[in-house]
Amino acid sequence: MALIAYGRADAAAFEATRHLGDDALGAWRAAITRYIDPRPGTRLLDLGCGTATWSRAFRAWWPGAEVLAVEPSAAMRERAVLRPVLAGDAAGIPAGDASVDAVWLSTVIHHVADLPAAAREIRRVARPGAPVLIRSAFPGRHGGLTLCRYWPETITALNDHYPGVAAVEAAFAASGFATAGLERVAQVSAPSLREAAAGLRREAHTLLQLIGDDAYARGAERLRAAAATATGPVVDVLDLLVLR
Repeated sequence: MALIAYGRADAAAFEATRHLGDDALGAWRAAITRYIDPRPGTRLLDLGCGTATWSRAFRAWWPGAEVLAVEPSAAMRERAVLRPVLAGDAAGIPAGDASVDAVWLSTVIHHVADLPAAAREIRRVARPGAPVLIRSAFPGRHGGLTLCRYWPETITALNDHYPGVAAVEAAFAASGFATAGLERVAQVSAPSLREAAAGLRREAHTLLQLIGDDAYARGAERLRAAAATATGPVVDVLDLLVLR
């Protein structure tokens, strides 16, 4: 599970910058709860959890639920904000058959090299009817992404390296999943463009790592110039694809 290798530098950048505030988390909570209603004893799988910030949110939102956090990168696991985080990936999930009630993948699906194999493994661990909730950017649906506005080269990277909605649906359909929903979710990614520019770490963003150094430098300059006069929060729009 790695379009890029998450070593110590990447994990440090991710830990430092890839955190959503309460407003953004609230928007995602509202979207998620349209598909799941966790009760005491519900088991949620956070697959490719990174530093486990979503797992922490899930435990805060639904204290009676059990959250199984799984992450392939040792560097990410070392920096996790909660314990335990188990080693594993979409090809080998450390969970028993039919043992989880929902599966969450946040900005992970592009790291999965073999989507059909991942779908089979998720089918194995998911209970009948359990939803798979995929939070991601998808090719052709980049209009709400700040990165694509200031680094237009990331649009090509997105199209070339990320699976499309149809490709994900087809891979999961082969394992018996059907699409239950596809919606756009707007999130406040930063209080201001100035703060976003000040805290930018290239290593924290797959799309920025997939473009050349010159393209990155030009985009960083565009961002800094815009930040000098921009007002209001930075709002990004990502997709939530739900399969059952």
